[in-house]
Amino acid sequence: MRVVINGENRELPSSVTVTALLADLGLDARKIALEHNLEIVPRSAYDQTMVGDGDRLEIVHFIGGGDAQNDSDGVSSDDSWSVAGRKMTSRLIVGTGKYKDYDENRRAVEAAGAEMVTVAVRRVNVTDPGQEMLVDHIDPNKYIYLPNTAGCFTGEDAVRTLRLAREAGGWDLVKLEVLGDKKTLYPNMPETTRAAELLVKEGFQVMVYCADDPIQAKVLEEIGCCAIMPLGAPIGSGLGIQNPVNIRVIIENANVPVIVDAGVGTASDAAVAMELGCAAVLMNTAIAEAKDPIRMARAMNHAVKAGRDAYLAGRMPKKMYADPSSPLAGLI
Repeated sequence: MRVVINGENRELPSSVTVTALLADLGLDARKIALEHNLEIVPRSAYDQTMVGDGDRLEIVHFIGGGDAQNDSDGVSSDDSWSVAGRKMTSRLIVGTGKYKDYDENRRAVEAAGAEMVTVAVRRVNVTDPGQEMLVDHIDPNKYIYLPNTAGCFTGEDAVRTLRLAREAGGWDLVKLEVLGDKKTLYPNMPETTRAAELLVKEGFQVMVYCADDPIQAKVLEEIGCCAIMPLGAPIGSGLGIQNPVNIRVIIENANVPVIVDAGVGTASDAAVAMELGCAAVLMNTAIAEAKDPIRMARAMNHAVKAGRDAYLAGRMPKKMYADPSSPLAGLI
């Protein structure tokens, strides 16, 4: 009997239950989610669901979530923010890709003072079931896990991925991103909008990656997205915020948190995002690809706090001419 598991053909002696198959593969049912012929199989049905000849299965990593309890040093609890009912003090959200190993990833998250981390949903390596997983290093009971759809180019793939994420960890707060092409990684807005509508109807709380277009951002908010996440610049480019005017307009028009997502390259970029009035900043490459990721994570932590303080303080007005800071009265 032949079945397809995570895109690879495998021979089985006879029909088996999902429970028996997972045991044979050496996988812990508590740490994965399973799709059987494009249908999500609840864990409660593993004993009753039979795997037969020609069946196709997708088995993905477990991703869970929990509310962070740690307080960010130096940040007043009075300046906390929330998304979909989850309250946080840290305004820095960190991605979990591109690090040299999971330990470096963990240390960077700690140095950043982050309370929320984005995680991608990927196939389990069925040939090495003992391989380390992210949850072995970054505790989902300490950090809020934000499953995302990184690498999805169609609305269908994005929705399917997040359904698996919800089955794996019972996690409804998700980040939706549907990419337009591999060169720019710009969001495909028609596909993003279509996927967002479906996910909201299914009860997901959707934080959505989108173009820095105030009109599109408002459409997504009206659909029911709980956070708007315009790109500052192309993903992984490190160019910084290229269109601060549009970001500011999106913030002024929004009734949900606005989070700059993508394009941050260094600490000053993060500070600019916060000075514009963003609720938070999300970054991955800026930290992971720095020469010293841990030091850069710490710098980003300080930058986000400094930018937020500057926004709350209210900057001085810009002027066309000089205005001496020392009084002119009493000059010799």
